[in-house]
Amino acid sequence: MAGAAYAASSKRVWQLGIKNSSSLFGSSVSTRFHCRSISQLVRPNGKRVFLVDTLALVRRLEAQGVPSKHAEAITDAITEVLNDSLENVAQSFVSKAEMQKIEMKQDANLSKFKTEVQSSQGHHFSLLQHETEKLKGDIEKMRSELRHEIDKATAGQRLDLNLERGRIRDELANQNQETTNLTNKLDREIHELRAQLEAAKYDVIKYCIGTIVSISAVGLAVVRVLM
Repeated sequence: MAGAAYAASSKRVWQLGIKNSSSLFGSSVSTRFHCRSISQLVRPNGKRVFLVDTLALVRRLEAQGVPSKHAEAITDAITEVLNDSLENVAQSFVSKAEMQKIEMKQDANLSKFKTEVQSSQGHHFSLLQHETEKLKGDIEKMRSELRHEIDKATAGQRLDLNLERGRIRDELANQNQETTNLTNKLDREIHELRAQLEAAKYDVIKYCIGTIVSISAVGLAVVRVLM
């Protein structure tokens, strides 16, 4: 009879313990990183010990008709099972302090990463600015050289053009001089021809007058002879 009562009591206590542990597990899952309702201690071996009100549990078992020794043994077993179960549950989650420590570490890593990114961006920006300034200097140098070459080519072309203009001007002056000389020569020859024509005309007139006078004299002589 005592064994049957002990078994029945153990079964009821086990169901009660499972119910309590389930409620504790559900509360732990729902609250996760919030403070737990059961206080904790740490054993020398590093395992946590979850404190349970064993006296109230023993009194409750005794009220159910369980002997004191059996109630204490059942309470010890339930406490051990609860400690093991809650230890497994605790290992599956992170405490608030550990979570804050991880967050602080992540914040520090993020700040370090931001600092490195900003430093890298500043370095790359400085390099880009230096390369830009160098490129601007090279462009200005090339522009100056190109302007110098253009001015040099323009000056050469202007010199060649001026020389060509001078040569053409000299040729035109020579042609004008030759034309003037030829015109003067033609004028002199025309004047000489006119003078020769005038002289020939005077000679012809003189010869005509002499011929007419001679014919008139011969005619008069013939008339006198006939008369």
